Amino acid sequence: MARNWCDFRILLLVAAAAFIYIQMRLFATQSEYADRLAAAIESESHCTRQMRSLIDQISMQQGRVVSLEDEKKVRDLECSQLKALVQELEKKGLERTVDKLQVPVAAVVVMACNRADYLERTIESILKYQQPVAPKFPVFISQDGADERVNHKALSYNQLNYMQHLDFRPVHTERPGEIIAYYKIASHYKWALDELFYKHNFTRVIILEDDMEIAPDFFDYFEAAANLLDTDKTIMAVSSWNDNGQKQFVHDPKTLYRSDFFPGLGWMLTKSTWNELSPKWPKAYWDDWLRLKDNRGDRQFVRPEVCRTYNFGEVGSSMGQFFKQYLEPIKLNDVHVDWKSMDLSYLTQENYVRHFANVVSNAKPVQGVDVVLKAYNIDGDVRIQYKDQYDFEQIARQFGIFEEWKDGIPRTSYKGVVVFRYQTARRIFLVGPDSLRLLGIEHS
Repeated sequence: MARNWCDFRILLLVAAAAFIYIQMRLFATQSEYADRLAAAIESESHCTRQMRSLIDQISMQQGRVVSLEDEKKVRDLECSQLKALVQELEKKGLERTVDKLQVPVAAVVVMACNRADYLERTIESILKYQQPVAPKFPVFISQDGADERVNHKALSYNQLNYMQHLDFRPVHTERPGEIIAYYKIASHYKWALDELFYKHNFTRVIILEDDMEIAPDFFDYFEAAANLLDTDKTIMAVSSWNDNGQKQFVHDPKTLYRSDFFPGLGWMLTKSTWNELSPKWPKAYWDDWLRLKDNRGDRQFVRPEVCRTYNFGEVGSSMGQFFKQYLEPIKLNDVHVDWKSMDLSYLTQENYVRHFANVVSNAKPVQGVDVVLKAYNIDGDVRIQYKDQYDFEQIARQFGIFEEWKDGIPRTSYKGVVVFRYQTARRIFLVGPDSLRLLGIEHS
């Protein structure tokens, strides 16, 4: 019995040891499984983190790709704009090069002071016809004084050049009661022409005032006339004005004349002529000064029959003198004249005396009273002799043309002959006492 109990205890011990062993193995297995599970979870977590990191990186890369694409589009646009800008600059550079290679025919200067509204009207008229020939005729605005409205208006035109004459010295007139403005105008003219001829080195200058409109063929006319100035030194200047250019006294827009009387009001002179005039330029009344024999010498001026400028300046330094009677009715040319195809050689000194003498000699002489009525009833050109200035003024008053003389010369005259149309193509020649002899025509 005791042995059996002992054997039973041994079996219990063996069973307990087996149970403990199994429990230990089970615990070890569970621990190993837990470690593996933890490792697996950690590994999964790591993979998840890596995946998220990759996703974030991919998202960032996609963002960078989109940003780079946007940046590329901006760069492409900028490159396109820069390319267009370079092409434009190259084009402008080429145009400037061409412009520099093309020698200007003449600079055009608009003399201005304190009439901003007049200046605008003048500039708009010039730009209407100047833009196609801008390299040939660069335009300058020369302002005398500091009027802010004129300054602002002049600077508002980018395509024009601006000059300003500031002279605040007191003006001392030579005679009591004289208008100071005439002294200021003369000073401004000298300054502006010195600037254009000597500083800017132009060979010719066309002078306009701030109360003028120009004709459609204004620039073509002066380009054609420039050759006359270069080839015939007996021509002192070329003008676009005819004092007797009122509608009733003109007919042919192609006809030009030589005149001993300086017309002004839109005129062109050369640098060589200015070299002579500048040192002795007068203090005032520069236009009448140019009409003096001592300054003109034996030279003449070329003028058109139909004006290429129109003076609308009723308000100005001359206070509207002659405006209603002589300036307002002026006809401004409005037809196209192909000046490039015109032969102007008849205007040279050696040809013009013969040319003009021929048309004067072919005119029918009219004498006595009622010369206007007699001239009206004659079909063709008419020649009327006057004896002296008083006689001329009487005849001129009957027709309605300018009666004024300067330094012994009637306006528009050549060798004492004043020519104008009378209501038709008929020409009236008012002939001075010595005119026929000076023209080489036998008295008849």
